[in-house]
Amino acid sequence: MLARVHSFILVGIDAIACEVEVDVASRGDIKFTLVGLPQAAVKESIERVNRALVNGGFSLPKHPVAINLAPADLKKEGNALDLPIAIGLLKAMGALKTDKHKHYLLAGELALDGRVRTIRGCLALALLARQKKMAGVIVPADNAQEAAVVQGVDVIPVSSLAQAFGFLTETLEIEPEVADMTRNASQRADDKLDFADVKGQSAVKRAITVACAGGHNILMIGPPGTGKTMLASRIPSILPPLSLQESLETTRVYSALGLLPAGVSLLDERPVRTPHHSATGQALIGGGTIPRPGECSMAHNGILFLDELPEFSRYSLEMLRQPLESGSVVIARSQATLTFPARFMLVAAMNPSTSGHGPAKKTTQDRDRYMDRISGPLLDRIDIHIEVPAVPYSELTSKAPTLDSTTMRSLVTAAREVQKQRNGPDKINAHLASRDLAKHAGLTEGCLRLMKQAMDELGLSARAFDKVRRVARTCADLDGATEIAEHHLAEAVQYRLLDRKF
Repeated sequence: MLARVHSFILVGIDAIACEVEVDVASRGDIKFTLVGLPQAAVKESIERVNRALVNGGFSLPKHPVAINLAPADLKKEGNALDLPIAIGLLKAMGALKTDKHKHYLLAGELALDGRVRTIRGCLALALLARQKKMAGVIVPADNAQEAAVVQGVDVIPVSSLAQAFGFLTETLEIEPEVADMTRNASQRADDKLDFADVKGQSAVKRAITVACAGGHNILMIGPPGTGKTMLASRIPSILPPLSLQESLETTRVYSALGLLPAGVSLLDERPVRTPHHSATGQALIGGGTIPRPGECSMAHNGILFLDELPEFSRYSLEMLRQPLESGSVVIARSQATLTFPARFMLVAAMNPSTSGHGPAKKTTQDRDRYMDRISGPLLDRIDIHIEVPAVPYSELTSKAPTLDSTTMRSLVTAAREVQKQRNGPDKINAHLASRDLAKHAGLTEGCLRLMKQAMDELGLSARAFDKVRRVARTCADLDGATEIAEHHLAEAVQYRLLDRKF
């Protein structure tokens, strides 16, 4: 008897429909044949399914079994196909009398005692079910919350093969999971890192406020001990929480990687990724035989912090150029080309030379050699270059209040709201297309003269020209100005520190 069960395979972060066909012959000795390009974990599912059936109180087939995983030209990897194979066997043997399974996508790993274990990519599975107009999905109970955030799809949580069988035979009623959208509401704890802890550096704090308000990439340059890492670690405290659309996009990446915390349905705080400078290009960008997202995609809608920027390999840093420009990572393989989201805010820190100090301690040639580890095209894609000087003793010991995270966050939130009204939802100034700059970041005659002078003296590229306009637009938004004034443009120009000729 032939049975068909609907499931999925995870390709990158996308769910692809997979049909599990199970045929049990009417004669012959028992033998299992699994086809459809199964990888090692999928081939091993036969043993898990057999033991789960026996220990769950079901009988095994007594004749040859053929299992086909369609489409046959895509490699099948992972553990999600155990449950649909088991249900397909029960249907093919005649134990499952109903056709209810035809209206659901099934996925789950089976333990030897019949328990259903968690899988990766349940959010993508629920999105696929909605796209295919299925009634719902049957998934492990531990994954139900993440799948339940997709509206219009019934999410049936099961903890065992027996529960899934009971639901499909209509002998067990299971209520669809309801996502608890308030469970993960952002709560900014009182003990969270605060910019008030950083003494001095008012100019750097202003640059960080501008960067966060417009989503601009920022590079901090200064000797050791000036507070670069301390400043960077406090940036999340002034960023707004994720919108619903951003939350879905980010959660989808973590769901596909199996890194979503237990019981969390949606990530609502912006991710912060801080890879070590020994990270490979594949770790940063993603890849592998079966491509997986890297640090760039895990920082989607959040922050990618690269400390000691020149210590990263030149090869790894050059791979950042595409995601910084397009907001996505494209990985080409012989069988397929995958695209991962990677719209992040780059925060980088570096010393001015190998010794950590400027020309007073080292020669200009040493500084230039150190800076040459970072290519001009990469620096061109960083909107703000800001110097972080040594803090004077008087400021270190001063008891005067300094700019804190609450004040900076209020400025960032107000500027983001202005951009939302003008640019559209989730479209901040750093992501404005060139054609939108003429509309939203037009320059007056005075600004044009200042811009020409800056380009002549600094040798700005066309890309840097657009970067300056975007940053100037953010400076105007922070001031509540509808037009860019000359002092807004002047501030944006002075952030192009590394474009200047030393």
